[in-house]
Amino acid sequence: MSATQSTYLEQEGIYQFYMDYPVPAYLVALVAGDLISADIGRRSRVWAEPCLLPTAISKLSGMVERWLSAAESLYGPYIWGRYDIVFLPPSFPIVAMENPCLTFIISSILESDDFLIIDVIHEIAHSWFGNAVTNATWEEMWLSEGLATYAQRRITTETYGAAFTCLETAFRLDALHRQMKLLGEDNPVSKLQVKLEPGVNPSNLMNLFTYEKGYCFVYYLSQLCGDPKHFDSFLRAYIEKYKFTSVVAQDLLDSFLIFFPELKEQSVDNKAGLEFERWLNATGPPLAEPDLSQGSSLIRPVETLFKLWTSEPLDAVAAASSVDITKWRPFQTVLFLDRLLDGSPLPPEVIKKLSECYSSQLDAMNAEIRIRWLQIVVRNDYYPDFYKVRHFLEYQMSRMYTIPLYEDLCTGTLKSFALEVFYQTQNQLHPNLRKTIQQILTQGLNPLPTTDPTAVATDTPTMVLEDKPSEAANSAISLRDVNVSA
Repeated sequence: MSATQSTYLEQEGIYQFYMDYPVPAYLVALVAGDLISADIGRRSRVWAEPCLLPTAISKLSGMVERWLSAAESLYGPYIWGRYDIVFLPPSFPIVAMENPCLTFIISSILESDDFLIIDVIHEIAHSWFGNAVTNATWEEMWLSEGLATYAQRRITTETYGAAFTCLETAFRLDALHRQMKLLGEDNPVSKLQVKLEPGVNPSNLMNLFTYEKGYCFVYYLSQLCGDPKHFDSFLRAYIEKYKFTSVVAQDLLDSFLIFFPELKEQSVDNKAGLEFERWLNATGPPLAEPDLSQGSSLIRPVETLFKLWTSEPLDAVAAASSVDITKWRPFQTVLFLDRLLDGSPLPPEVIKKLSECYSSQLDAMNAEIRIRWLQIVVRNDYYPDFYKVRHFLEYQMSRMYTIPLYEDLCTGTLKSFALEVFYQTQNQLHPNLRKTIQQILTQGLNPLPTTDPTAVATDTPTMVLEDKPSEAANSAISLRDVNVSA
């Protein structure tokens, strides 16, 4: 459980948990299952099903302590005692959740070292931003997610260098702009201070604006200081002042101007076009974005390969031989595929040659990479690789690995294919995810036949027809093409 102390009374068969510090209700979490543990550091252990534990140990042994120490050097002591991780089954609907003392994380993330690094470090950052100091309202989730994303990138810069951090930031900002195109620049969910109307599920706000637009605002504040280390000092003071309380944006911004009186004298909060109020309440993209030039050594090869594949006339031999993508970092491959995804549909000759060159290589890579290739397959109606789409959806049960493919399948002419796969896999899906996919499938259709997993089995599927679009349907587009941690 997300607790600082735990005991097990074997004779009574009772577990007892105790939390030494005040926490908001959303951080109270318990997990039960066939779980065993192993220490991976002086204050960390991993919990997993027996078949997964060796992999979890090999990936994380010694690493969590390194990341915790880096975070402490930036933001002060880690206050929660233990930092343990439990790996959950593929049906866990989100990537990770920062429950204090016990981070929940989806087991499929073990496939990719880079994504595992980023996701665990992001949850570590929440130990300061979100868990110790919490946003007082879901309308200002950026106070947790934007600050945690900023802290995550400060930690990765300290441990893996600026180029790695810039590469990860580049593909996340690409995703932000992709989401902007889907939702429209005037969409109110793109505000940092979103007005949560009565009856609206706060989970609808789990989008990249909360993370990346929030991050861009925090990064902008750090640049006003002139030196990131000065901003680190402010954040340490902010944590100490508001520890174990909930805050609103004005608390953060007032503290910032008090800590830097020279900036207050310069009225940086009212700088034309970059007013703090505009950052908070304007729809659309961030008012300013970070300089990612330090990542050029990793980003430039991706841009070069993308240009080779999209130039006319296509020289497939030159494009294929220009670089070995199996030697790339996973984030480079993701960025390349995202650029191809943005350019889809591609000319038939291009998609055919891409498949010939890369499809078998991509099959051996992690799910983050494979889903992007499969989205390209779907958006380009490339039928020779459709069996891979089916296989992927039969084995991947997380929201981030299912929603984008179902959205793309239903946007095109392949809804019947999507329905067939859904019927075969629905009982393996988390109930909330199952409902969301049902709503995607029923858009523009009459009743969707579905099997109620709690009902007595019959030969004929039950017919379900919603009276009105559910929250899941309305939120689906906000989750499309998005991979976010909690």
